[in-house]
Amino acid sequence: MNISNFIWNIADDVLRDIYVRGKYRDVILPMTVIRRLDAVLEPTKASVLKMKTQLDSAGVANQHAALCQASGEAFYNTSSFRLRDLTTKSRRQQLKADFEAYLDGFSPNVQEVLDKFKFRNQIPTLVEADALGFLIEKFLDPSVNLSPKPVLHQDESVRLPGLDNHTMGTIFEELIRRFNEENNEEAGEHFTPRDVVELMAHLIFMPIADQIQSGTYLVYDGACGTGGMLTVAEDALVNLASEHGKDVSVHLYGQEVNPETYAISKADLILKGEGVEAENMKFGSTLSGDAFPSREFDFMLSNPPYGKSWKTDLERMGGKKDLRDARFVIEHADDPEFNLTTRSSDGQMMFLASMLSKMKTGSPLGTRIAEVHNGSSLFTGDAGSGESNVRRWIIENDWLETIIALPLNIFYNTGIATYIWVLSNRKAPERQGKVQLIDATTWFKPLRRNLGKKNCELAQDDRRRTVDACLAMQPDEHSKIFPNAAFAYWKVTVERPLRLSVDLSEDALRRFDSAAAEAGETQLSAVVEDLAEKLGTGPHLDFGAVLDEVEGIARQRGVRMTAKRQKLLKTGLGRKDPAAEPVVKKVSKPKAGADADHDALYGRRHIRQSDKPAVVEYEPDTELRDTEQVPFLEDGGIEAFFRREVLPHASDAWIDAAKTVIGYEISFTRHFYKPQPLRELREIEADIRALEDETEGLLEDVLGGGD
Repeated sequence: MNISNFIWNIADDVLRDIYVRGKYRDVILPMTVIRRLDAVLEPTKASVLKMKTQLDSAGVANQHAALCQASGEAFYNTSSFRLRDLTTKSRRQQLKADFEAYLDGFSPNVQEVLDKFKFRNQIPTLVEADALGFLIEKFLDPSVNLSPKPVLHQDESVRLPGLDNHTMGTIFEELIRRFNEENNEEAGEHFTPRDVVELMAHLIFMPIADQIQSGTYLVYDGACGTGGMLTVAEDALVNLASEHGKDVSVHLYGQEVNPETYAISKADLILKGEGVEAENMKFGSTLSGDAFPSREFDFMLSNPPYGKSWKTDLERMGGKKDLRDARFVIEHADDPEFNLTTRSSDGQMMFLASMLSKMKTGSPLGTRIAEVHNGSSLFTGDAGSGESNVRRWIIENDWLETIIALPLNIFYNTGIATYIWVLSNRKAPERQGKVQLIDATTWFKPLRRNLGKKNCELAQDDRRRTVDACLAMQPDEHSKIFPNAAFAYWKVTVERPLRLSVDLSEDALRRFDSAAAEAGETQLSAVVEDLAEKLGTGPHLDFGAVLDEVEGIARQRGVRMTAKRQKLLKTGLGRKDPAAEPVVKKVSKPKAGADADHDALYGRRHIRQSDKPAVVEYEPDTELRDTEQVPFLEDGGIEAFFRREVLPHASDAWIDAAKTVIGYEISFTRHFYKPQPLRELREIEADIRALEDETEGLLEDVLGGGD
């Protein structure tokens, strides 16, 4: 029996007239957890009650360890009830009291799970509708087994198989997906399909399989959802170590902001008997409330939310200007405040930066990371932005090993392009200084039936093919190898000179008089009138020469030419004119041994002034300002690019070196683009003639209809 369908049907049978469909989850998810806990505890119920009596009689205060030992699990229930003892035969209020006593009997670690579900808030509604007993009976249906242990026939053969941890997590996630669809929410927002998780686990473990030693390893997920990614990684690491004759102990750590999925992750670990591990699951936002600020991990896997705002977290952290979190404001590239803070509309790369801050630096294997992102992490953000800075920090530290493009529609909640980033701070020698891109978009198996938007899966052969391509690190149609510098570029600011002509016509003078009066500079109007008499109406194409004339007239009138007055002349009389001379900003003496050709590229032009050598710099025209992206691997660098691509089209342009910024972006499309062959002319002609015939037929119908 499909258990998720069975549970969904319970919701429809019991809750239809009590809750709107979008609220079914408030009851069904916690009841599913409760029934699973109850099924696990049933065999040792008597032992727990006996131990509880003995401990109470002896006056023992700290009873948790002994009660866990009696239950054989990392949790227990000390109430006198099992779930099957609570039936519809009881009166409503008695059933309510008994059920609440049953819930109160759970151990503290389970109490936190129930609190996060806020399940006790639903009990009055269920009791009032006389539905609580009916709900319990439905979950006790003998045809379904929610226990991790199989249900046996009398001959010891399996009647109903048990549910392992991940399968139970899959059931939870399928229920969450369906509930979210009822609420028009993002279906499966918190769930990464098992096939993708297994691929991620193989990508971080297989490259160092021969280097794994017996010992303890810490695995972390900063957006752990229901914890399925952690448990799959644990199983993969333990099995791989065993195959190599090693004995490893794996400790799981996770943080989750959604209370329901957090409750499920903790419940799953409790059910596995890993009570200590369950305490390593922390509730809250990883970005604004990191639960493991000083912890380092051996392996990290995550599927953080992408395209989702983290504005609330940013505000909690003081806003972008005041953010000082050492995970996101670091020292890099001679910048003591190198900022990794991304746009508040999408926080996925913030999760990656947080994980990178937790890498081990003192162990032989260092840390290996696999994280899922959408395409925006590859290229979004201009040079100097938080997104580009994260990519720069990663690649310049040589941490990025591989990025794998996954098939479309591989996730439940989105059909967009997704990618697995694989990172390590202990890259193998053959990988150092290089990045591998793998196009695995065609390596999948179609599903017979869609699951949400997921219409395909990574079959075992597909996962093996992807991992093999990663391990081989050979260039081919699906695998490309690049030096780190291939993804870097300089964003260069190109300036053009401001060219102003001066109009001294009557209309221009009236406009200037008005501007001068408004600015409280009426003295300047008289100076300009004298200027017009001396030079004529114009237009005058050398603003610098006009300004010199103004200076002379102003001295004669006793008017001091302040910076404010010079600016008023420029805005009040100057008109942009491509035929005019450039406006001079600064004139200086040339430095000894200076290269005039080189200086000109950066806006310092060598001229002769009053028969003496001088260097002139021009005012830039902000409207003509432009930028160019110059690849790090450009032969000859910025200057060669500028001479070839800019100067032939704008001979007066120069580079503002102070504005040059380094950026990083990764373009899968560019590297894996396959041009479609052009259609033959006869095919195009046939299509055109077919359209003409169809159009002619429609015209005849229209004309015929008008008769």
